Amino acid sequence: MLGEPFRGEADWPGRDLLHDLAACLRFYSRLPLPPFPGEPDPHAVPDFRTIPRMLPLAGLILALPPALVLLAGWWIDLGPFVAATLAVAVAVMLTGALHEDGLADVADGFGGGATPERSLEIMKDSRIGAYGGVALMLSLALRIGALATLLDRTGTAAATGLALAAILSRVAALAPMVLLSPARPSGLSAAVGRPTRATAGTAVALGLALALLAVPLGLPLAGILAMVVLAPLASLALTWVAQRKIGGQTGDVVGACQQVAEIAALLALLATV
Repeated sequence: MLGEPFRGEADWPGRDLLHDLAACLRFYSRLPLPPFPGEPDPHAVPDFRTIPRMLPLAGLILALPPALVLLAGWWIDLGPFVAATLAVAVAVMLTGALHEDGLADVADGFGGGATPERSLEIMKDSRIGAYGGVALMLSLALRIGALATLLDRTGTAAATGLALAAILSRVAALAPMVLLSPARPSGLSAAVGRPTRATAGTAVALGLALALLAVPLGLPLAGILAMVVLAPLASLALTWVAQRKIGGQTGDVVGACQQVAEIAALLALLATV
């Protein structure tokens, strides 16, 4: 019958990669994906030992809607600021503010906790404090401002910059998961597992390959190189702070690393155009 090779445990080329991509998109976004062919349990806790190898491609997919909104706003002459604001709004809605929530929790916990235990307690609290509020405001302002300025300077190439920042920042945010142990033995970060070296290496290689594709799409090579360097440096810096503050990493730390890496990538590009 048509479709028989895709049933049950039947193997087919690329099946595991497709499943990892689907798991990434479900975990990192609110996209209502149906079960993929041969997928065992789409609602199971994702296995981060393997799924991040497809994170760059998932980042690209999640960047497409905000990039299209950015271009649409530019083409209908809404102005750079409004177009950039709408693009960031779409990006936040797609992810359910997943990374922004992590940034706010980390800012509150690291800023208000005098001990690792107190920092973790604050980070687990769903309420937002002054540190978290300021961090969110600065994150949104810097991303919107950077995209608006890129639009003004480079036109439609700003959409490529948005997409590349989304890809590189998500790969860079793997740093705390790879380098640090979970700070909470019973937390989500401990439940999903840690990426293997092979998984992290595949994610980095795929991210770099996608970065090279940005060259014919209007971004200067110097800007791409700056993004490739500064995004992981920003994530590594926050990873170091997390080690000192709470002795490990949490899901909030990973989300915060994505945010600082994305900002660093956009500012790096902006400095070269």
